Amino acid sequence: MAVKFKLKVMRIFGKLGIVLLVLIAFGFSKGKIKSPEVTVDELKKHVSYLASDALKGRRTGTEGDSLAAEYIRKELKAIGLVPLQNDGFQKFRVTDKIIPGPANSLMLNGATLKSGTDFAPFAFSENASFTGEVVFAGYGFDINEDSLKWKDYSALDVKGKIVMVLRADPEIEKNMSPFMKYSKDRDKVLQAKDMGAAAVLLVSGKVFDPEDKFEPLTKGDQSVGIPAFRISRKIANSILEPKKLLIEDLEKKLNDQRKPESFTTGVSVSGHSDIIQTTIPTRNVVMVLPGTDKILKNEYVVIGAHFDHLGMGGIGSGSRVPDTVAVHYGADDNASGVGMIIELAEKLAAKPQSHKRSIVVLAFSGEEMGLLGSKKFVENPGIDLNKVNAMVNMDMVGRLNENSLVQIGGVGTAEPFKKMLTAANDTTILKLSLSEEGYGPSDHASFYGKNVPVLFISSGAHLDYHTPADAYSKINYEGMVKIADLSYPVISDLANMDSKLIFKEAGPKEVAGRGTRRKGVTLGIMPDFAGNVKNGLRADVITPGRPAAIGGMKKGDIITSINGKPVNNIQDYMFRMGQLKHGETISVEVLREGKKEVLLIQL
Repeated sequence: MAVKFKLKVMRIFGKLGIVLLVLIAFGFSKGKIKSPEVTVDELKKHVSYLASDALKGRRTGTEGDSLAAEYIRKELKAIGLVPLQNDGFQKFRVTDKIIPGPANSLMLNGATLKSGTDFAPFAFSENASFTGEVVFAGYGFDINEDSLKWKDYSALDVKGKIVMVLRADPEIEKNMSPFMKYSKDRDKVLQAKDMGAAAVLLVSGKVFDPEDKFEPLTKGDQSVGIPAFRISRKIANSILEPKKLLIEDLEKKLNDQRKPESFTTGVSVSGHSDIIQTTIPTRNVVMVLPGTDKILKNEYVVIGAHFDHLGMGGIGSGSRVPDTVAVHYGADDNASGVGMIIELAEKLAAKPQSHKRSIVVLAFSGEEMGLLGSKKFVENPGIDLNKVNAMVNMDMVGRLNENSLVQIGGVGTAEPFKKMLTAANDTTILKLSLSEEGYGPSDHASFYGKNVPVLFISSGAHLDYHTPADAYSKINYEGMVKIADLSYPVISDLANMDSKLIFKEAGPKEVAGRGTRRKGVTLGIMPDFAGNVKNGLRADVITPGRPAAIGGMKKGDIITSINGKPVNNIQDYMFRMGQLKHGETISVEVLREGKKEVLLIQL
C-alpha cells in the first residue's frame, strides 16, 4: 500500500514538473517578447529615450547618434532578430566639415599672400597647383537667351590662364532678376573651366559686399575640377594696379552700362589649393527576422526608418531656426519612425505565421545629410535587392492630428498597393492620402532608385519640424498605434503573398546632377500676381503632378515662408525660389483657412 502511494505521488509530481518546466520556458519566452502588440507604453519608451537630452539631437557621427544605434540593435536583438551583416551594424563615414589645408598658397609680384586674410579657397575648389597670367572677365557670364545676352568671354582667350571675376550680378539690389540663376560662385567657376581656365579668382564688389568679409566653408558642393579662390578687394586692386583700375570702379561701370568689360592684366600669379574634408564614422543598424517558409525565406520585405537628426542645430544644420543653438530632439523626425519599426518587428517576431518571407529591419543614419545611410545600404546590401518584395519606410509618424490623415507615398510603384491599403484601413479611424510617386524626401527613395516597390508612411509635417520644439511630449502615441494597426497587416501581406510584386516606375528616380546648368526651380503653382493678400502670396492654381501638389499644397493656400524665411509678396517668393536647387526638399509654411500648416516639398 505504501509503495503504491509513493509511486502515485511520484507520478503526480512528475506531471507537475513537466507543467512547471513548460511554464518556466513560456516565462522566458514572454520575457524575450514582452508584448506582441504595439502599445502606447512601449512606443513612449523608445521615443522618450531617442529624443532625450542625453542623445543631444542624434546628429550623424556624434555620440548621440552612436548611442541611438546601440539602443536600436539591442531592442531588435531582444525580440529575436539576428544581424543581417557582421554584428548588426553597417559602418560608413560621412563628411564632418570642410577646412582649408596648410598647403594653400597664393603669390603675387613675388610676395606670399596671407591665407584667410588675402585669399581663401572655396569648398568646391580642386586641390591643385596653378600659375599664369590673370585675365579679368567681368561677372563671368556667358548668357545667350532671347531676352538676355551677356558674354564676358567673347573677346577673351582664357585657355590656361587665371580668370578673375566679380561675384554676384549687376542687379544685386533687385529681389527678382534674370541674372540670378547665373550668379552663383560655383556656376561661374564651372563656366570659366568650360572656357579653358586653369584657375579662378572671385572678388566681391563694394556694392555686393561692403565689408568684404570671407564666409566660412560649408559642406555640400563637390569639386568643380580647378582651383577656385576668393580674394580680397585689396589683392584684386593690386592685380589691377598696372591698369590703374579699381574693382569698385569696374563694378560700378558694369552695373551702370550693363555690358561686358574684359581684358588681360599683364600680371601673373601662382598658387596651390588645399581643401581638407574631415570625415567621421557612423553606422546603420541592419537586422533580420528570418522567414518561416523554406523557399520564401530567401525573399525579403524591408521596413526602415532613419534615427539621425540635427543635433544642436545652428547655421548649416538644416534647422528652421538656425540662430538657435539647442537640442533639436527630433521626436517625430524620426524617433517616432524608429519606435514604430521596433514595435512592428516585435509583433511580427511573436507571430511566425505573419512572415513567410524574411523581414529586414533597417535603421539608417545620415538621412538628414542626404539619405546617406540608405544610399550606403542599397549599394552594399548584403542581400539580393531583386529578391526584395517591397520596402516600407516610416518617417514622421508621430503627429496624427484631428483630421486622422495618414500620407502614403509610392502607391504607384506596384499594382496591388492601393487595394492592400484600402483593405487594411478602417475609414472610421484613419483617412488615407495616397500619392503615386516613388521618389520622395526620405530613405525609400534610395530603394525606388533600385527598382524596389516602396511605401512611404507619414503623419505629415507640422510647425515644430526641424526645431527644438519637436519633443517627445508632443507625440500622439495613440495615433501611432492606429498607424501601426494599418501598417502591420500590409507588411504581413507583403511577407506572405505567393508571388513577388512587379515593380512599376512612378515618377522620376533621381534628381538632376549637381554640376549641370539648368533653369530655375518652380513649385508648380500660379501665384496671385495682383497681390490681393498682404504678408503672403496666395496660390491661385495648383498644377497636378508638380512639387506643390505632391507636397500637399491646396488652391487658396497663402505661402508665408520658405525654409523659415518670410514671403510677403511675389518678389519675395521669386527671390526665395531663386536660391533653391532641383531635388532640394524645402519647408513651406502656409495659411489654410486661418490655420498655419507646414508642407515638405521636394523640388
